[in-house]
Amino acid sequence: MSNMRVAVLITHIRPEEKLLFAAFEARGIHPDVIADGDLNIDLTAGPEQLAPSGVPWQAYDLIFERSVSTSRGLYALAIFESWGLNVINRYATAAVCADKLQTTLALTRANVPQPAARVAFDTERALDSLADLGYPAVLKPVTGSWGRLLARVDDRNAAEAILEHRQTLGSYNHHVYYAQAFVDKPGRDIRAFVVGDRTICAIYRHSQHWITNTARGGQASNCPVTLELDALCRTAAQAVGGGILAIDVLEHPERGLLVNEINHTMEFRNSSAPTGVNIAAEVVDYALRTIESSEVVA
Repeated sequence: MSNMRVAVLITHIRPEEKLLFAAFEARGIHPDVIADGDLNIDLTAGPEQLAPSGVPWQAYDLIFERSVSTSRGLYALAIFESWGLNVINRYATAAVCADKLQTTLALTRANVPQPAARVAFDTERALDSLADLGYPAVLKPVTGSWGRLLARVDDRNAAEAILEHRQTLGSYNHHVYYAQAFVDKPGRDIRAFVVGDRTICAIYRHSQHWITNTARGGQASNCPVTLELDALCRTAAQAVGGGILAIDVLEHPERGLLVNEINHTMEFRNSSAPTGVNIAAEVVDYALRTIESSEVVA
């Protein structure tokens, strides 16, 4: 394994990346750390050009995309895949998971249970869609993470105010009105970690607030991976293309487990301790298996 050459593409080094570096090094691999801000790629050339590390891109057995910037990560994956390089996650998977609307469509095609969702492109039609879902409902940006810019909308007056603000904002993403039915969670949701074809562990994220992300103060505890949860998460992961994914699951009082969102550059700093699973080691072992399988195919 020490002969394998791995690049990890980052925006900046988070605790997760430190854990991944340590897991690689425990297996005799010292990955090259490449900042996405240092990229300067000739799109009319190929993988023979030099990476910021000073070696040709084609020298890498694997490029592991861990950019905080969704757009940088997606474009980098598209370029590397066009060169035939081995990447994690695949561009198709990342592109679906980065877009909540595309995720909803993928889950619908696979008959994965999820909250009711609607989209509109005009404020009046957005009001209609919220009324169709029933109040309260949740307005979300189609791209974004860490629970940012989510809005629980309790009535039409609140909806009108939020939509007016969204319409005034300049980005076209704010003018795509994606809404979900509100699920009255039992003070928690579930984040499950799927690596390849396995649900390796899961946590409950507890919070008195309706947004339970640990980035917003949610507290993690172990969630048993039941047969039901495992089957749901593996099906959801396959629906978006598979790889290394975090599946956010809601517990609906009548419908049971529903897939809410899927993250393709998952954070896990708060999850190994309560679950007792070395998530970084599981991720790195899977990454190394992708290198070995690609060598067999070659």
